[in-house]
Amino acid sequence: MSKQLTKETVISLLRSGYKVNDELSALFKTHGISLPQFNVLRILRGRKGEAANLSTIQEQMIHKMSNTTRLIDKLIEGGYVNRFVCEKNRRKIEIFITKKGLEFLNSLDEKLETKEQFLMNNLDNNEKEELMRLLSKIQTSITSENNF
Repeated sequence: MSKQLTKETVISLLRSGYKVNDELSALFKTHGISLPQFNVLRILRGRKGEAANLSTIQEQMIHKMSNTTRLIDKLIEGGYVNRFVCEKNRRKIEIFITKKGLEFLNSLDEKLETKEQFLMNNLDNNEKEELMRLLSKIQTSITSENNF
């Protein structure tokens, strides 16, 4: 593969990623949360009532960031999340999504699905599957090779 084609491919991938990020961020902003905050709520909903700790949430985040505590603090302020500190071991912190948080996510589900359909409307199902395969291949390559 030519160096120029590789550069153009990486740039196109970055542009596409930023455009998707911008579209989703704009959607969530109209509902008073950020994309990373939505990501935390999504992770907690997926745990189906089971507690999460900070490291579990950070491992599953799409956008790896060091300010997960601040994100959770904001979600607590909004009533979307509860945090419990173990009395016997103060370092053990359990985080749960609240009923309000679940209802909030449920209210966003249809809007998010509509936005996702809009973002992918130029691709048929076969193209989506191929794109997923290629992106997975890139992610695997990046994860398995530490050439940088």
